[in-house]
Amino acid sequence: MRASSVALLLPSVLGFVVPIQKRGTPVSLPITARYGASKLSNIAEVDLARVRSMIENAKEGASGLNSREPVPLKNAAVSYTISAGVGFPPTIYNLVVDTGSSNTWVGASPNKPYVRTSTSVDTGNSVQVLYGSGFFTSDFDTLNLTQTLIFTQSIGAASSSGGFENLDGVLGIGPTGLTTGTVNNTDTIPTIVDTLYNQGLINNDLIGVYFKPVIENDTSTGNGKLDLGDIDKDKMIQSVTFVPITSTPPSNTFWGVNLSIRQDYLDSQLLPPAAGIVDTGTTLVLLTSDAFQKYQQATGSVFDSSTGLLRVTRDQFLKLPSLFIKFGDEALEFTTDAQAWPTQLNTAIGGTSDNIYLIVGDLGTSSDEGFEFILGQTFLYKYSPNR
Repeated sequence: MRASSVALLLPSVLGFVVPIQKRGTPVSLPITARYGASKLSNIAEVDLARVRSMIENAKEGASGLNSREPVPLKNAAVSYTISAGVGFPPTIYNLVVDTGSSNTWVGASPNKPYVRTSTSVDTGNSVQVLYGSGFFTSDFDTLNLTQTLIFTQSIGAASSSGGFENLDGVLGIGPTGLTTGTVNNTDTIPTIVDTLYNQGLINNDLIGVYFKPVIENDTSTGNGKLDLGDIDKDKMIQSVTFVPITSTPPSNTFWGVNLSIRQDYLDSQLLPPAAGIVDTGTTLVLLTSDAFQKYQQATGSVFDSSTGLLRVTRDQFLKLPSLFIKFGDEALEFTTDAQAWPTQLNTAIGGTSDNIYLIVGDLGTSSDEGFEFILGQTFLYKYSPNR
């Protein structure tokens, strides 16, 4: 049994680490940001739909039940993807990098179905996939990540699906336990990282992720990086801080941690010590309803129905105090600028180009549910080397 921890490479890469002896060569994959085809009507509601499904699925998995709710990706503000080849010769798919799930599957787009080749092995089992809707079967196949070939990786093959825009599938890099009950007649299945490690292809059972914000419709491959098996030390400007995985359910089902949040000038904490998760598939920084209300009151912000975000005037923004997010003994300053939605993306979420929107949202949970925050993409933007 391996003991897990989360490594915060500050302010560069977020890594999920299990220290193991070195055996292979790390895999480094460029990340591309992709936008939904349509403008969003309420970015917070999109996040909340995902969160509700994630919490339900965690509870179902913990109780041993297999009835899971689909986790929607439809109309996600920004999806960060990598390119991977499946089969031989390989078909190239754009897969969403997702720490909130652990299954890898392809065929979401009707224009890019799963193509069986000589390396494909149909297991005969069905897959209850956690995204969109549709019917899926389970295969073993060869996965090509740049120059690294993964043999006999479990891959879900969609024969039909819905709820996706401009995406071919999902690269699930969450904990192995999230695969529980997803494949018929199987307890859990190895994730991509499990297989890389078990086949001796990477040094450590480790994931490093960083994102950077981009302008709308930018589809270059310079939007981030996914490292498997080691940490890209070129992206670091200070030492690694290790944070234990939380023991509090249901956050411990995901890449969950304990932290507290204080707002500068406030006498009390905005969020007392609490359990929550870091999630690449969530856009905003989400807090419990009581913490969110404290934040809204302290900032003087108003709710903007067009975006689902809080909105402030320029004068209010200039007076906005920093947030201090404390992991163990390490406190991160989330500055005034870090709390603002990138203005170049205002119109992409249905907003007005010259408005100032805040990236802190209402998680819709209370302080006793064991799921009290989510640090999403907008947190990862600020703790990356490319700001």
